[in-house]
Amino acid sequence: MSEPFENSEAWKSARLLTNEVYALCLHQPLAKDFGLRDQLQRAAVSVMNNVAEGWESLHVAEKRQAYNIARRSCGEVRSMSYVLLDNKFISATEQTNLLQLCVQSGKLISGLIRSLDNR
Repeated sequence: MSEPFENSEAWKSARLLTNEVYALCLHQPLAKDFGLRDQLQRAAVSVMNNVAEGWESLHVAEKRQAYNIARRSCGEVRSMSYVLLDNKFISATEQTNLLQLCVQSGKLISGLIRSLDNR
């Protein structure tokens, strides 16, 4: 039996990203922009859940697909961070932090994808 996904650095990083997104979504005016808030939260949760789903899969093709979805969801959160900044939902400092969490998660997920090439 392999390590549980909860021990994966990629999943831990995605969890931090998700927690940061949820914390930002508690503040006004983002808390009242239901469409943007919900899409942002769904994208962040997608990163975390797809890392877990890929980790748990026994098939390399399924792992790769889940990890690719997780990576794309990181990009979605990164892109939405600019909407948040441009519309003054978050500060430049908050956006920089969010971007760093996205980049960190993306790099770790890319590492999981690369590790599949050796199988």
